[in-house]
Amino acid sequence: MGRRRVITSRLLLAVLALAVAGCGSIDYAAQAGDGSFSLSAATLSVGTNGQIALRATLPSGDAAPVTWRIASGTNAASLGEGHIDATGIYTAPGSLSADNVTVRIEAALASDPQSTASLTIAVHPGFVQPLLPQNVALTPGATADVTAQIAEVDAGNVKWSLASSPAGEASSANGALGSLSSPSCQRSSGHYTTCAVTYTAPIAIPQPDLYVVASVNGASTNPGVSSLHVLLNAQGIVSNPIANQAIQTGPVLLGASGGNDGDYDTFEGHNGESYVADCCGGTLGALVEDEQNNQFILSNNHVLAESDQGHVGDTIDQPGLIDGACTPLSRPGSTLHPIGTLQYFVPLASQQTNVDAALALASPGAVDASGSILGLGTPGRDQALSAAPPMAGRGETVTAANLGMNVAKSGRTTGLTCSSIDAIALTVKVDYYKDCAETQPYYTKTFENQIGIGGTHFTDSGDSGALVLDASNSEAVGLYFAGGTDGDGNGFSVVNPIGDVLTELSTEAGSKLSLVGTNTAHPIACLRYDPAVPTELPYVGPAALDRAQTIAEAAADTLRGNGVLGTAAGRSLDSAGDPAVVVYVDHPGASVPQTIEGMRTQVIVSDAGSVARGVAPTMPALEPGIHLSSEALAGATAVERSVSPQLMADPAIFGVGVTQSRDNPAEAALVVLVDIGRNPQSMPATMGGLRVEYMRLHRFHTTLSKWSTARHASACEMQGLAKSGNRE
Repeated sequence: MGRRRVITSRLLLAVLALAVAGCGSIDYAAQAGDGSFSLSAATLSVGTNGQIALRATLPSGDAAPVTWRIASGTNAASLGEGHIDATGIYTAPGSLSADNVTVRIEAALASDPQSTASLTIAVHPGFVQPLLPQNVALTPGATADVTAQIAEVDAGNVKWSLASSPAGEASSANGALGSLSSPSCQRSSGHYTTCAVTYTAPIAIPQPDLYVVASVNGASTNPGVSSLHVLLNAQGIVSNPIANQAIQTGPVLLGASGGNDGDYDTFEGHNGESYVADCCGGTLGALVEDEQNNQFILSNNHVLAESDQGHVGDTIDQPGLIDGACTPLSRPGSTLHPIGTLQYFVPLASQQTNVDAALALASPGAVDASGSILGLGTPGRDQALSAAPPMAGRGETVTAANLGMNVAKSGRTTGLTCSSIDAIALTVKVDYYKDCAETQPYYTKTFENQIGIGGTHFTDSGDSGALVLDASNSEAVGLYFAGGTDGDGNGFSVVNPIGDVLTELSTEAGSKLSLVGTNTAHPIACLRYDPAVPTELPYVGPAALDRAQTIAEAAADTLRGNGVLGTAAGRSLDSAGDPAVVVYVDHPGASVPQTIEGMRTQVIVSDAGSVARGVAPTMPALEPGIHLSSEALAGATAVERSVSPQLMADPAIFGVGVTQSRDNPAEAALVVLVDIGRNPQSMPATMGGLRVEYMRLHRFHTTLSKWSTARHASACEMQGLAKSGNRE
């Protein structure tokens, strides 16, 4: 393999940013074998790089010991038919040569290889990555060009439409949502099909949020559907992440795409020649200087130093390889340009370090000397947000007094976005790899005392290395390096505190470092693509709600008084899918038990008349961010330190921190990050006197998109692309 790297933020060129199909285990559609055993699967249709669990069963119903193989398929030989492992998990190919292909899977009894059974799976194409851009802010009448790449070679089409929600019904004929130009598609035998369209916002704003929806070959579900989130506004703000990905011809503005020139993987083709398979990149976050006024570009270790695989003196490019067709400077036709050299990085494979950070020495004149970051300024003549510098110095520390702040970042993939701090004192595990495709594990690092930021759309892969700032004054708060999502509106980003970043890098540099910027505080336009707080309660089954109602009725008389107005059945916000006993109170802070008969309670402030008339609120009043006293946070942090070793020892848990309970906003809580594909040994509702909030997320990726659960084929793996040398 060649060189590689980039974290929950560095974007693998060809990752599919939509969640792949899960491995089902119920409702199997039986497929006949030869009578000695049979095969079954939850579905016989899957998208590119999706997965299906196959099962071999004896007539008795017991599992049949078999060996699996792919017997045949209709996909082009150069693209493959996918693969199946020893447990019967089939992974579809990452790209197709037709609108639909079929793959025949065969199993043979281990005790009698002549006894076989087979079934045929249909594979359909999805998207190579999210629509570009993934999100955009527009004023009335403004336009944005949208591009979709299909995981299909020399074939396929995209149907474009407008909708009021990501999965809403198509409304292409509804002029109230704007208009779409006639789409165009480019196809060739050596590249994915690329389709583009121009969206024009309506003159009158029907609603602040709408979506440009793309579907592959008429698909109606993932992975064949993707959407662009459009944020319409009357404040004269235009923001498009394409600006962060573009090649800059003058001194480089920060917040732009960049990375190590050797950050790519190679593979050997059938002819024995070496080709670029995929590449990585991230965000050039900010400009810092030492005591001698030398200027350096700040980003993550995994962006600039390839997760410890890089070397001092390595060339740093703008844009990153991911925005330069995976063509390094050494190859003919490269569109990249060098802007500096790797100088210092904090080693990841060490228990004595606690940040993911690196510095590149800026080449003379290559980087804007003011440290200006894309999107941090005010709208210009074209209404696009201008660049502006952050506050100079060493940033601000997150405390109880400012935890309710809006935070902003400008990154390569999602541009300027805004959200809130949802967790502090966060202990989290992040897996690092030696290659972009995440096939060569390097080191699993545990970070402590990190900052957690909510919102699915705040960051994505490629944003790694972005500076996170207080949106009210442009003071730096931290450096973004990892994140995850459940793909259903719940996302989480992890940030190194800026003070720790500068301190550890200063140790490496042997000189005190500070951010280059302005001494005049200024606000940042806060573009929030996620709801500031939950807008609806999660689903809970009727049987669980009946049990909550029984417990609520039994507890009503016992709890009434001392500010308690009544009880009802409800749904927990701290543990989605679980029921809760709603306890209505007349003032915040009323004494309410955290559980009743083992069931969580949810505290809602109301008044006696509303409760009596049945019109009381159905969920607590929530504010973005954390709003608790320093004493409450200190006590919760002490609990986190006490219980996190025990919790983190569970393989299903990869993060523990301190947050504000959503079931009772008057209380602090623990937040526990759970691998979406695994179940913890236990999930108590309380620990150490604190409520516990559980977030089920895909484990944090270091190169793949936060939405991804499997490795996807690179465009460079397809025939017809130029070969590249294997850089060691």
